[in-house]
Amino acid sequence: MSNVDQTISAASLRTYLKTFGRPLLFILVFVLAVWSIWILELHQTDFSGGADGLSFLYGAAIPPEMSVLEVGLRGLLETLYIAYVGTLVGVLLSLPVSLVASRNLFPWYLTLPARWFLAVLRVLPSILWAVIFVILIGTGPAAGVFAITLYTIGFIGKLEYEAFEGLDNEPIEAVSSLGATRLQVLRFVVLPQAINSLISQTMFMFEYNVRHAAAIGIVGAGGIGYYIMGYLDFLQYDRVVVLLAIVFLTVLVIDELSYRLRSFFLGDTSTSLSK
Repeated sequence: MSNVDQTISAASLRTYLKTFGRPLLFILVFVLAVWSIWILELHQTDFSGGADGLSFLYGAAIPPEMSVLEVGLRGLLETLYIAYVGTLVGVLLSLPVSLVASRNLFPWYLTLPARWFLAVLRVLPSILWAVIFVILIGTGPAAGVFAITLYTIGFIGKLEYEAFEGLDNEPIEAVSSLGATRLQVLRFVVLPQAINSLISQTMFMFEYNVRHAAAIGIVGAGGIGYYIMGYLDFLQYDRVVVLLAIVFLTVLVIDELSYRLRSFFLGDTSTSLSK
């Protein structure tokens, strides 16, 4: 086959994919969804006992036992400490790893191990890391901090190297051609270009970790989840509902603060649709 024929074939393939690629992808996604529902037998789910369950839960949880409010606030404060320290340390440790994992900044024999390292940390959710550290060092906030830190490195490290790889390469190549060292390129070109994404990702990670810090307490890693699990063991749902309400309101407050901070650092994030 000549070069001309190969070029025509490649052009025809691209045209075919543009025309039929998206519809075929949508059909594939739909078929896989139906197949998954069928395999999991979700269509046979029985909701007949749902009303009785809700009635029992309502009777057990209402009215809430407000005497646990002080305990809940103390547990919440510990949860916030765990999430803050774990997020801060995790973000700082993930930054050099994510830089090395960026294919546009380092050769493949360095990026590949860095990506594998981040993937290994990301394989286990934070609650399973918490179980491991509870076994290793015992129950308490330290296990929660280590669990949140490791998961944060793996999770936000991936977001960071994707942000670095999405940068415009022209300034990087221009500064490199002037004789700048790799460290100077990272310090004066890469990080300033990516700072907006890094700030946004860090705020998102803190909000995410607050919810997970509340959950990992269930396995003994400190925080408000520790108290939630204790009350659940004794079926004290009127106390559990108060602690869950505290977590819910805290997440709402953090979400709003996160938006305000993003607006402060990144500028006005509203659009004409939101005004």
